[in-house]
Amino acid sequence: MNWKTEWKPLAIMVVVFLAAFHLPVGVPRFDTAFTEALALVKWYAREHVVLCLLPAFFIAGAIAVFVRKESVMKYLGARAPKPLAYGVASVSGSVLAVCSCTVLPLFAGIYRMGAGLGPATAFLYSGPAINVLAIVLTARVLGPQLGFARAIGAVVFSVVIGLLMHLVFRKEELEKADAQVAMPEPDVARPLWQNGVYFALMVAILVFANWGRPSASTGAWAAIYSAKWVLTSVLALGLGAVLVLWFRLPVVRVALVAVPAIILALLFPEHPIVAFGVAVVGLGAITSTGVGDDREWFQSSWGFAKQILPLLLIGVVVAGLLLGRPGHEGLIPSAWVARSVGGNSLGSNLFASVAGAFMYFATLTEVPILEGLIGSGMGKGPALALLLAGPALSLPNMLVIRSIMGTKKTLVFVGLVVVMATVTGMLYGTFF
Repeated sequence: MNWKTEWKPLAIMVVVFLAAFHLPVGVPRFDTAFTEALALVKWYAREHVVLCLLPAFFIAGAIAVFVRKESVMKYLGARAPKPLAYGVASVSGSVLAVCSCTVLPLFAGIYRMGAGLGPATAFLYSGPAINVLAIVLTARVLGPQLGFARAIGAVVFSVVIGLLMHLVFRKEELEKADAQVAMPEPDVARPLWQNGVYFALMVAILVFANWGRPSASTGAWAAIYSAKWVLTSVLALGLGAVLVLWFRLPVVRVALVAVPAIILALLFPEHPIVAFGVAVVGLGAITSTGVGDDREWFQSSWGFAKQILPLLLIGVVVAGLLLGRPGHEGLIPSAWVARSVGGNSLGSNLFASVAGAFMYFATLTEVPILEGLIGSGMGKGPALALLLAGPALSLPNMLVIRSIMGTKKTLVFVGLVVVMATVTGMLYGTFF
């Protein structure tokens, strides 16, 4: 036996054995942390997989199949004019108002279609960070000063981070730009406006199905929330019509998906996720058994799901184990976090940025969490730092980003977010 090659497997087995031998089963914090990890996985599966991720996978698959590569490169490519590219990336990301995990399939779709690294990472940051409803809720609950600072900081971050990513990896981006110099104009099956309507319907379904409950019971946000499932249903019917009229899916096959979903929506109005789930699964069924573009659409969506879902599951388990859920503790006591973010020192701002980067925040949940931390003595600077780093990043998010653009680019992206959030928090805490 050659121990020069066998020592690594032996070392791994010894470490695993010792970890199992000394597993602190029966210690309350350890047992609670595992319970919290499973509880977070259960909550994530109920609240995000069906309503957020599955529609996002279909949108990402559609980008890969139905969006012309030339169009992506025209607006987001390495050779696209910078004001246009970063403007489109920031605006399109902010329109989605999704969490740090839901944005991942969409980011993967545009990045693999040829989007420049800078605009793609601007989109990656802006999707979860520039959330109009979350910014309004921040201003209402935590004060207009912090809400305004979050809005300005998130918009500036998305552009600056994208530009810095481009500069750091400028050599690779120049090579990509040279490769995109001349590409033939492909034949198109549908005019641009039809594809635009198709994508707008899918994005609108994703946005309204995940519309969060606002803090106030009156006003425009509350009115939209009360009608979210009516709006989602109308949009879904519109998407069905588009698939029949423009994508040539047989009426009977689309009806086999639509009719059961409508019946379930009428029978179980208090559980709309049931009808929504049936509709999404049905869409997968009719596209997977189709031909041509329909089948390719499903295969592309399935490819994103296979790559992203396992990594997200691992990340959610680890995040729940270490940090628990809002209001519940994992292995790391919440009191440690509260004590570490007081004042406006470099350490407190850096800790808030790093903690926020590794925690998983569902859309809008960062506001009540911060409200509790501020009540426990959190400084204004660390609060802003967490708001700028937290919603845009999470441990599950980082694992998937690494699988898409590699370890080095992921470390630089995460590092830029953390450093910029830390510096911005210190400046804000100093002046306000």
